[in-house]
Amino acid sequence: MNNSTQSESLTVSREPSLSLCPEFVLPIQKKQAFQQVLERHSGEHQLIIIQDFPDPDALSSAWAYQLIAKQYNIDCDIVYAGTLSHQENIALVKLTGLPVHRWPLEMAKTKDLSIYSGCVLIDNQGTTSQLTPLIHSAKLPITVLIDHHSLQKDLHPEFCDIRPQIKATATILTQYLQSGFLELDDSEIDHINCTTALMHGLRSDTNQLRQATREDFLAAAYLSNYYDASLLDSVLRSSRSKRVMDVIERGLSNRQVLDNVSISGVGFLRASDRDAIPQAADFLLTEENVHTAVVYGLVHDDFNELEIIVGSLRTNKITLDPDEFIKEAFGTDATGKFFGGGRSQAGGFEIPLGFLSGFNENKDYAEMKWKVFDAQVKQKLLRLVNPD
Repeated sequence: MNNSTQSESLTVSREPSLSLCPEFVLPIQKKQAFQQVLERHSGEHQLIIIQDFPDPDALSSAWAYQLIAKQYNIDCDIVYAGTLSHQENIALVKLTGLPVHRWPLEMAKTKDLSIYSGCVLIDNQGTTSQLTPLIHSAKLPITVLIDHHSLQKDLHPEFCDIRPQIKATATILTQYLQSGFLELDDSEIDHINCTTALMHGLRSDTNQLRQATREDFLAAAYLSNYYDASLLDSVLRSSRSKRVMDVIERGLSNRQVLDNVSISGVGFLRASDRDAIPQAADFLLTEENVHTAVVYGLVHDDFNELEIIVGSLRTNKITLDPDEFIKEAFGTDATGKFFGGGRSQAGGFEIPLGFLSGFNENKDYAEMKWKVFDAQVKQKLLRLVNPD
């Protein structure tokens, strides 16, 4: 992009227009508040934090925010503390050149956070990142929070846009693009690749648009003008690793089907393999006469010496809301926080093992621990599937 074109782009982004999509109206107060906070922090350096195990929705939304912020002379670093383990996420980052950086906790502790004026939370509210305590210790203010999960804690960000009725954070960021905060140019490789990532994030979090709302469809229609279909196809055709195939095989071997619901515990997993759980659930859902699949495993975090039950629910039954199902099945912890759910039609859950957490070299002890938790999780799920 030449200088004159770049200048025009900056001018457009400073005066967002609602006429770009006549069917779409971003609340004027929200538009103005977002614009004001960006202008107020022009020339600064921000840290964008996404969840430890980022998905396409988080990755693409963070990139979209970074490109918008750049129009206001704000430099942003996108970071996460965990791992990219899903083959599609790895392919998305590699094939699009998505500018994300892994900050393992020990590395993050050595970083000079004083160079940042504030942090930005995208597709999370700090509860799914190991970096949150470091941010608090460094007294970094939360400048922007954009998420589509239900409100989890009172964070007091300078600008907040939380809309759980929308199925993907990528939809929210696309709405800001539609409103003129970034003039997309189909000759700019970053714009093409970012909109491709947004399309993937939107499709991923709406179950390939099957659970999409009107706003999600409008966002997808807008992105269709810019994204690279062949690039997205390459991301979606990425190969499964042998470890993922092993977890899927375990899911098949251990499944129990009752009233068209398939439930399977896959045993112990490393943290780097946790993305195999939703992939196994997706696979079990393809079985004949199965409308809902739940897969869970005991994930061990070597660094923090923690263990949690991580699970995923997939369904094609219209009348079953995964969010409500998971919340009813597992309830809340001592603080009142649900073990799962958090956004409509999402069926992920995590249950910390607490006192029983931790590695033990005794094979018999490990097997006994898994049997106890496997039975407890299965019992809670079956109680809802068939109360009799």
